[in-house]
Amino acid sequence: MLYKLSFQNIKKSMKDYAIYFFTLILGVAIFYIFNAIETQSAMLKISNDTREIVKLLTQIMSWVSVFIACVLGFLVIYASRFLMKRRNKEFGLYLVLGMGKRKVSLILFFETLIIGIISLVVGIIIGIGASQFTSFLVASMFQADMSKYQFVFSSQACIKTILNFVLIYVIVIIFNTFSINKCKLIDLFQGNRKTEKIKLKNPIICGIIFAISIVMLIIAYYNVTAGYSKITNGKQLAIYIVMGCVGTFLFFWSVSGLLLKVVSSMKGIYYKGLNTFTFRQMSSRVNTNVFSMTIISLMLFITICVLSSGLSIRNSLNDSLKQGVPADINFNKVVNLSKEDGYGKKEVESSNKSIFQFFEENGYNIEPYLKEYVDLYIYQSENVTLNDTLGNNDEKDDSPTMLEVSENIVKVSDYNRLARFYGKDTIELNDDEYIVLCDYSPMIKLRNKSLKAGVKINVFGNELIPKYKECQEGFIEMSGNPSNTGIIIVPDGIVDENHKIREFIAANYSMDDKKEVEKFEQKVEKIYDETRWNYMVPMVNTKNNIIDSAVGIGAIGAFIGLYIGVILLISGAAILALKELSESADNVERCRMIRKLGADEKQINKALFRQTALFFIFPLALAIVHSIFGMMFSKQILDFIGTKMIGPSIGMTAIILLVIYGGYFLISYFCSKNIIKE
Repeated sequence: MLYKLSFQNIKKSMKDYAIYFFTLILGVAIFYIFNAIETQSAMLKISNDTREIVKLLTQIMSWVSVFIACVLGFLVIYASRFLMKRRNKEFGLYLVLGMGKRKVSLILFFETLIIGIISLVVGIIIGIGASQFTSFLVASMFQADMSKYQFVFSSQACIKTILNFVLIYVIVIIFNTFSINKCKLIDLFQGNRKTEKIKLKNPIICGIIFAISIVMLIIAYYNVTAGYSKITNGKQLAIYIVMGCVGTFLFFWSVSGLLLKVVSSMKGIYYKGLNTFTFRQMSSRVNTNVFSMTIISLMLFITICVLSSGLSIRNSLNDSLKQGVPADINFNKVVNLSKEDGYGKKEVESSNKSIFQFFEENGYNIEPYLKEYVDLYIYQSENVTLNDTLGNNDEKDDSPTMLEVSENIVKVSDYNRLARFYGKDTIELNDDEYIVLCDYSPMIKLRNKSLKAGVKINVFGNELIPKYKECQEGFIEMSGNPSNTGIIIVPDGIVDENHKIREFIAANYSMDDKKEVEKFEQKVEKIYDETRWNYMVPMVNTKNNIIDSAVGIGAIGAFIGLYIGVILLISGAAILALKELSESADNVERCRMIRKLGADEKQINKALFRQTALFFIFPLALAIVHSIFGMMFSKQILDFIGTKMIGPSIGMTAIILLVIYGGYFLISYFCSKNIIKE
């Protein structure tokens, strides 16, 4: 009997509360998809290094999933609260007819159980289907071979999804039982008649609070952007974050008291059509949902920043790989060591041998495997430190350890040979000039200021002036992202050959077969592992390793950004949609009264559309303002890892926001329209 009644209740509620079921199913599907990444990647042909990165990604996603489960749990409980509020009169009727609170709780238990089973089954089915398409996304991000791909079902992701959502539903059942036992019969019958107590706020106080909120937000915005360099520890940053959150709450609190006052003073707008009804309803909603508006706005802000940053890392690394990995392999070896500096006999002897000699003595001649290569030396001078090249720059770091590091010096002829090999532009120098090569954004800004000031340096007894007023883009060693903090290019004739500190080789393979290349790289890495503790061995940096590492970092950033961003976006939009549907159910009588006063369906639907649009736009507008400064802050952090291309990622984020948030808005409008129609 109770089970049959529960099933009928769900069937009756399905039409009006489709968003609730849609959100649950979507949450289950997304949870499964992102936890099935390891199983999907197992079917792809990827390198061992990439597979290790996938394992790391899986571990990170497991921890992130705990946070996601908490967010979805909050969403489900929040939605259940609204559904129960809508059905107060129904529960009151059960109690009047003699049904005990225990049986009412059992009805809710069966309903939640049925909803949970439907959501889990449908969500997992959709997740399994959608995860097959995400395999192509995984393959694209990790540059994998899809030739051996087949249908994949992740039992691990399925079990994890079921366990997390069972836990969520158990909490919901406990919450519902507690709510039923706590409620009184009179409250259940009069709950729909009661309106939220709206305290009219003093406009003067609201104006003062509004001004305070704006000041707090401006201070927070300034200190995380223009004043970021003055932040010395995490506590200061936390203070500004808290200030931004409090400022957001005060903004909504004050606007809720000012909104109606400001709009009502605009007679031409306020008394036009059903605007009086629309704005009074909007003012009431904001007034009674200040905390919810604050949370939703901050969730949207985090969504925009996380999505944009994650996608930026991925896009930037893809672009950087095209520019920063122009050869197959780099070798880099320390040379010219001496016992006087505290080095042992083996290290000194090893440092006096070339890279080719080192590998030959360890039983492997690498030269036949290299089709073409460029061999050069890097020099250092005691009189050319970072402090010397920056001069009197007031923005330089005062840390002695950093400033006293010797600059890397390269002959102009050697660099030009490497530039031609890399396919880059060559450079020319007069006998009294030097050039700084740098592509690491934070250092470019610092060095450019010194170059504009014309800082002179003394290289091996020769005074040189900068040829250009800014750094030139370039590098010696390959990298997955711009990481060259500075290389000094000088005329050949002034270099002292006794100050060599490193030998460097850039080369391309003579082999075309991937298996042969992999075998060669494994052999080179094996020699490095066996000898690195006793000798000054060459460091090896291959194109394949750089790509695997960079692609892995980009994929981790993109996946985590998408996972957190999409879930927070869905949660925020779903809460707004559920609130809108609840309000629409309460407005049925008001709309009926408006019809009696002469309003037609077109006017009522237009008023509903504006009301819903304002309700969705209000938290989004402030979130976008937050995001402008949030992305400026993120850009400063992303610059340190060489990440660029924020523009395209913001565009992609806007599309995701439009599709999901806009989709919830349209569903809310049409469902609300269906609720209030005659």
